[in-house]
Amino acid sequence: MSEVTDHIETDVRERILVTAERLFRDIGYQKTTVADIAKALHMSPANVYRFFDSKKSINVGVARRLMGQVEGASQLIAAKRGGAAQRLRELLATVHRMNSDRYVGDSKMHEMVAVAMEENWDVCKAHMECITGMIATVIASGVASGEFHVKDVGVAAMCTCTAMIRFFHPQLIAECANKPDPTLDQMIDFVIAALSRPN
Repeated sequence: MSEVTDHIETDVRERILVTAERLFRDIGYQKTTVADIAKALHMSPANVYRFFDSKKSINVGVARRLMGQVEGASQLIAAKRGGAAQRLRELLATVHRMNSDRYVGDSKMHEMVAVAMEENWDVCKAHMECITGMIATVIASGVASGEFHVKDVGVAAMCTCTAMIRFFHPQLIAECANKPDPTLDQMIDFVIAALSRPN
């Protein structure tokens, strides 16, 4: 397959995902059909099926695209120069903010995420592994600089993710929005204090 054909196919796939995301937001995941997506793109459903074999695979693609944006932002923060504690604070707050902006208060996108988590757990699992990896990178740099004191960076990163789950998981962000403290900043302070405490 030529590079030009590859580029065209990638472009069409991207257009399908962007359109599907818009329709999921406008009318909801369950109500959106492949025919709706095809109509919005002025193409036939058969043409959409050339790129995605089912609506479920389109949902995987949309979820993967949204999660990829969070992963990209996390990577940029992890790669920055400067103190590890400040970068970790920024990374944790960014994951929370991006997930809140995308899913909370938008019941239709909330529905899409719920379906993605139920039907496409591997996509969600890979995403959390990626975020945990970015957190581990920052913690490791903090250990190297003497800011953090942990024996096992991998375990520390997983504990950090677990501590932050209320602020990371779209459904929990929505459900806990009006629950009592801790606030996001208080939780991040707690995590950084735990990592910084000499053994």
